[in-house]
Amino acid sequence: MANGSSDSDPDLLRTVTSFDRVLRLLRRLTTPDGLSLTAASTLYRLDEFGAHRLSDLAVAEGVTQPGMTQLVSRLQRDGLAVRGGDPADGRVVVVEITEAGRELVRDRRAARARMLAALLADLSAPEREAVVTSLRVLDRLAERTAAH
Repeated sequence: MANGSSDSDPDLLRTVTSFDRVLRLLRRLTTPDGLSLTAASTLYRLDEFGAHRLSDLAVAEGVTQPGMTQLVSRLQRDGLAVRGGDPADGRVVVVEITEAGRELVRDRRAARARMLAALLADLSAPEREAVVTSLRVLDRLAERTAAH
């Protein structure tokens, strides 16, 4: 990036295009369980990082607070999450995943792993190794923003 602008860096633009394609691939690997991508992402977040304030979940998932309230209501109705109060501040709503929610997350990951394994089977051993290495690097990048 000699000129300091990422807008004109062809390598970076190709990388963004590749990210977009990978995101579309991940959407195609979604299991047919009726969960929206936001609902699944919310459950993954609760499973990985524990209970969250409803307002923090909304920010983290990029939705409005009323939208997250509706989503959490559906998750609670389906037995996948529960909401409670914060003992330190009665105005705060805290959301936590249930054991049924954890089981759904495990099942979704296992199903996606099977679908991904079928795709990876078409690659050579060095290509599969490159994918695994690349994903480890991307995971490190994701860790930097995961709690936000």
